[in-house]
Amino acid sequence: MTQNRARTVFLLAHTGRPAAIRSAELVVKGLLHAGIGVRVLEAEARDLPLPQEVELVGEATTQCLDGCELLIVLGGDGTLLRGAEFARASGVPMLGVNLGRVGFLAEAERDDLDKVVDRVVNRAYEVEERMTVDVVVHRNGDIVHTDWALNEAAVQKAGAEKLLEVVLEIDGRPVTGFGCDGIVLSTPTGSTAYAFSAGGPVVWPEVEALLMVPISAHALFAKPLVTSPDSVLVVEMLPHIPPGVLWCDGRRTVELPPGARVEVRRGAVPVRLARLHHASFTDRLVAKFALPVSGWRGAPH
Repeated sequence: MTQNRARTVFLLAHTGRPAAIRSAELVVKGLLHAGIGVRVLEAEARDLPLPQEVELVGEATTQCLDGCELLIVLGGDGTLLRGAEFARASGVPMLGVNLGRVGFLAEAERDDLDKVVDRVVNRAYEVEERMTVDVVVHRNGDIVHTDWALNEAAVQKAGAEKLLEVVLEIDGRPVTGFGCDGIVLSTPTGSTAYAFSAGGPVVWPEVEALLMVPISAHALFAKPLVTSPDSVLVVEMLPHIPPGVLWCDGRRTVELPPGARVEVRRGAVPVRLARLHHASFTDRLVAKFALPVSGWRGAPH
């Protein structure tokens, strides 16, 4: 078939996993058979048995997805967050196939590959936007670092021996201060990631909000806080403490000097996700965590 030849899909895979290699083979074969072009990073292609028709890209730049209608990512949470970096930079929707454990960002599982290819071929998917956060680090009034995150920005202590001492601020007003292992500043998407592990609430993705979740705080008032999506969340490190670290989505990190001020606000650029199913987030939550729902009878008709 050749009617789809003008269409191109970018494929990103965790090539260190045998399951990802097998999955990539199936996806590439199905797309090429339907006349859809496939583009892959040259570094990953070395580990994948790909036919010659596949287009190879030498460098992972913001332009490598030019002309692509979709980004298909095969892997666990780390690979999906790597794919989110490409998706945000290019504006191309990301369709994740989970090859890991939980995979809340994924839209399909490895057993659904045939369905994934069929939906892509027939354009039977919808696109939704997920909120991100923009992160700015100040020191002595100067901006020393900028970043972004889809899940969370986490301010953490750098070593195991001493606590991180911080003061929290929301919308220009101080809230509280304490010693802790860190603070997670999360989006609703990230509420099922690091913020969840730290004891934060699960927030449905369509809810627009920001979360501030302390990690092992030494204080009577150290509850997770949920704010307006237009709020500005700030973590100020006290000047006399050792350096800390900032992690964005667990992928990008920078040292935070004593006295650093970390500001987090709603991101200017969202990440676009391709959706195959209309299943509710409630069903996804139950399935991902294998929650016990036996005995439920539903609302009376």
